[in-house]
Amino acid sequence: MMKEENLRMRIKEAAVEHFNRNGYHGTTIRSIAGDVGCSLPMIYYYYKNKKELFDEIVKRDYFQFLSKQELNLESGDVIGGYTKLIHSLNSLSSYDKHLYRLGVKVYLSFDGDAEHIQDMDTYEETVYVSHAARIKPHLVGSADCNLIAHTLMHLLDTLIMEIVVKGKTLPEEQIRGEISLILERYQKRSSMTEQASMAT
Repeated sequence: MMKEENLRMRIKEAAVEHFNRNGYHGTTIRSIAGDVGCSLPMIYYYYKNKKELFDEIVKRDYFQFLSKQELNLESGDVIGGYTKLIHSLNSLSSYDKHLYRLGVKVYLSFDGDAEHIQDMDTYEETVYVSHAARIKPHLVGSADCNLIAHTLMHLLDTLIMEIVVKGKTLPEEQIRGEISLILERYQKRSSMTEQASMAT
């Protein structure tokens, strides 16, 4: 018989696969129990209903995963830090990749309910503030910091979609090149603007 913590994790692993494949509304507790090889009462021992299971996966596990990823960002080399963050997604475990994929679907409003979508919107705002604060010291001038932060977020979302949703493997050089294009281009433009202002 599976240990309690192993059974709970196996339930979530099976649930993430089903939610990804069939969506929240197309997934049943019975189908999850069938994959796990346990009884329905055993799943209801841990989760009173499907929503509670989905909530734990999306509102707890997914956000904890994102927070852990963000903690890995290096504060010194901003381009290197973001490159390392995105490149690390190539080697996610099967569960983490499925978890990330499910979170992206909810983030894009393809799954979940209004409560989950609101949580995603709130999280997006906090992430934007975090990105802006992280890159601001590395920019020459700060007039366009908000615009650059939004542009960077869109690029990161695109790279994440390529790796996590489409299953592609992106080389580190490509990731670094695309991130550098945004940040270095801004720095050069700011430098030239400031030099022109000083000359007049």
